[in-house]
Amino acid sequence: MDKMTKIEIITRTSKLEELKDALHDIGITGMTVTQVLGCGMQKGITETYRGVPLTINLLPKVKVEMVVCEVPVDDVIATAKKVLKTGQIGDGKIFLYPVENVIKIRTGEEGVRAL
Repeated sequence: MDKMTKIEIITRTSKLEELKDALHDIGITGMTVTQVLGCGMQKGITETYRGVPLTINLLPKVKVEMVVCEVPVDDVIATAKKVLKTGQIGDGKIFLYPVENVIKIRTGEEGVRAL
């Protein structure tokens, strides 16, 4: 069975369309996108609501998940870094996970064929 890797990218919501286009250009045809809340180095922001300072610790982010096999993982990482890097806190993170197996429910196909 070919090696499969799950790539999870968490980044700014404003960068989603640019990231999707760049990933499509390198051959990524399927992905799952989730709106998430998170905080890291940013520690949130402080806003004033009805005259009272309010700290918002969880900022809106987007999580893009995909499992790759035929497109090299290094290409996906390089593309994501190129598109997402602004040099500012909050650019995001990329996580890599080995995938043991994938099963397509409709057909019962497994492994790379199920992707």
